[in-house]
Amino acid sequence: MKHRVYLKSVPLLTLIAVIFVMSSCVSLKKVKYLQDVSDYQKGDTIVFRNESSPDYKVQPGDNLFVDVSSLDSKNLNPFEANQRVSYQNNSEMSVYLNSYMVSDSGFINFPIVGKVKVAGLTVSEVKSKLQTTVNDFFQLTTVTVKLVNFKISLLGEILRPGTYLVYQENINILQAISMAGDLAPYANRSKIMIIRKSGRGTSVHRINLLTSSIFESPAYYLQPDDIVYVEPMNSKNYAFTAFPYAIIFSTITTTLLILNFFK
Repeated sequence: MKHRVYLKSVPLLTLIAVIFVMSSCVSLKKVKYLQDVSDYQKGDTIVFRNESSPDYKVQPGDNLFVDVSSLDSKNLNPFEANQRVSYQNNSEMSVYLNSYMVSDSGFINFPIVGKVKVAGLTVSEVKSKLQTTVNDFFQLTTVTVKLVNFKISLLGEILRPGTYLVYQENINILQAISMAGDLAPYANRSKIMIIRKSGRGTSVHRINLLTSSIFESPAYYLQPDDIVYVEPMNSKNYAFTAFPYAIIFSTITTTLLILNFFK
């Protein structure tokens, strides 16, 4: 009779172990991106109306790298000495040190020209303004302007959290997440905050990666110094802290060994 009780307990304990393992898994509905898009029939072309990447306005504290090149080799100008340093050591620190910081009043101190107001202008507008100014002093010159401090920070449930440099004109939230190796398994993809500095202080945008509404969000395209924070699921704390998986699995394994010994 006792043997029968032991034999009946084995599948019961096995079932309990399976339930514990399944309870630690994350549902596909909580991790699948753009779920409403998959409702469309295969082969359909889906078009979302979203604004193109907004042109970033230069702000006080930004760093601009300005390159002035001349087609006339005899046309030596005071900009070249500064540029030769950056060409010899083409590192992030070198580019930063050879850039022009926008003052609190919105100006950069440009050689010969003096103070030039750039705050409130896009990078393209700054380029045009400097090109016009430089043309008054030198001929056959080309001005190139780049924003040096385009950095974004990713925190929370990210596989590789940290601060990343962006070497392109714009980047969207999906591209930024891919740079960091995707989200962690217990990331709450429906609750992502984008913290952004603005002229009036700090703004917070919330987006949901589970739906296609992100394409219409003003925070879909990131801006310099944006902070992306991914919240954890509520079940993470229960799964890894509150629930004693190690003790439960150890108890079940020991019980099965004992039952098998008596069998």
